[in-house]
This record gives sequence, C-alpha cells and structure tokens, in this order.
Amino acid sequence: MAKYNKLPVALVQEKNHGDAEANLTIIEQRVAEAAASGAKLVLLQELHNGAYFCQHESVDEFDLAETIPGPSTERLGKLAKQHGVVLVTSLFEKRATGLYHNSAVVFDTDGSTAGKYRKMHIPDDPGFYEKFYFTPGDIGFTPIDTSVGRLGVLVCWDQWYPEGARLMALAGAELLLYPTAIGWDPSDEQAEKTRQRDAWVLSHRGHAVANGLPVLSCNRVGHEPSPMGASGIDFWGNSHVLGPQGEFIAEAGTEPTLLLAEVDMQRSEHVRRIWPFLRDRRIDAYGDLTKRYRD
Repeated sequence: MAKYNKLPVALVQEKNHGDAEANLTIIEQRVAEAAASGAKLVLLQELHNGAYFCQHESVDEFDLAETIPGPSTERLGKLAKQHGVVLVTSLFEKRATGLYHNSAVVFDTDGSTAGKYRKMHIPDDPGFYEKFYFTPGDIGFTPIDTSVGRLGVLVCWDQWYPEGARLMALAGAELLLYPTAIGWDPSDEQAEKTRQRDAWVLSHRGHAVANGLPVLSCNRVGHEPSPMGASGIDFWGNSHVLGPQGEFIAEAGTEPTLLLAEVDMQRSEHVRRIWPFLRDRRIDAYGDLTKRYRD
C-alpha cells in the first residue's frame, strides 16, 4: 500500500543533449532539483540516454544497448539513493547477443533495483521502426513494489492499449506511469498534429477513468532530425499528471520542464466506491478479448 497520502512527484521532460553522458548529467541535475522541491517519485522519459534512434533501421544503433545491470543502472541507482527518491528510468537493454528490449527500470530510495518492465507493444510505423530493435516484453504486466507504492509501469506505445493498463490495475497498481517518446511529422498539417496530440492525452485520461487510478506520462521535447533525410520528429512534450477521474493535476508545455505535482493517493479509494467499474466487469463474457479479431 502507498506510504504517502499525498505523494510529491516530478516528471523530467527533456530534449536530447547529444549523447548518454550529456543526457545523464542533465538528468542528475533535474533529479537533484526535484528532490530539493520535495519530490519522492521521479519519472524520466522513454530512452532518455540519447536521441530517439528508431527513426531508421541500422545495425550500428545496437552499440547503444547495455546490460541490466550495467553502467547506466549503476549510475541511476546511485542517483536515486543520493536523493532518496524512487526513480523510474527507460533504457535500451541488451539481454544477450542479438536480443534486445526497450526496458523500464525502477530504483527505490536506497538505490536498489525495485523491478523492471519490458515494453510489450512494439510499433513499426514511419519514423518509429522499433520492431527492428526491440523484442516484445516477456515478463508481463506486473506492477513494481516500491517504498512509495505499487507502480504500474508501461512504456509509450503501450499507452494506446487499455488491456495493459487494466491488467496493471487488476494486479494492484496504485499509479500508472508511462515513459514516452511521441511526436509528429513537422510536415503534417496543424489540424492533424492537434488530433494526434489530443488523442494521446485522451488515451491517458481514459486509462485513469476506466481504472480509477492516477496516471503520469513523461514525454520528450525538441526536434530530432531523421538519419534517413526525412523531416524528422517534433516531440511535443505535454507531459502530465492525472487524477483517477482523468482530471489534470499538472501539465507541461513543449519546452524542457521539471513538472512537479502532488498526487492524492487516497482518491482512488473514493472514486472506485462511486464508480465501481471493477465490480461490474462481466468477466464471464470477455473470453474473445484473447482473439486477434472476431470473424
């Protein structure tokens, strides 16, 4: 169960600063600022160590992957311990030669690894060629117990799937967290850009409402050019913290931001009493959800 009735949280919304050393140095500064502001839980964006390399397919990018545990987890674990925060990170994991995952690693306040989640849904869209790099996760939708509560950590593309959020909720998650790297093609019309961003926010609000849980989503910002000569991606930021009725507690803009908020960890109890969606689920009628499609 949650340790805090009111949990101070921080989301580190950042741009790419060039390489892992530069990005980790900025992360260390932001986590220090977050802790100084009272944050007890800090969420980083997806693949925060570098550029979003999945805009193209290149075997050379596998050189960026590292083992877990490895150099980054050692550094990030020390960072969590130094500032006494639970730290949710996102790394390119080398599990074995030729086997890689997009993995979130959670560190507790003593610097220990509280748990790991491997991204389950892997996209393969123009500019987001993740299937070339990442094997789908194989450790399921299992919340991670920490000193601030039970965290349902999911990653980016997972955010479009209500099944993942629901399974985390059914396993007792007290918060849903999404390290994210999402943006639009700069050549798209403004109306299309707006539709995409609004749909992204709406998906998170839906997960909050349907499960009666707070949701934290941390996105990156800035333009990242495509190595293929295409127009690249403008990462739109808009990181946010939602309450269990989908209400906005805090929201960032499109610039690098340390987003601070306080999450009422008792509201889920109240909301689930007046909106008892878990009680009224027709689990006897949902068998076809395990099918690809109902022909």
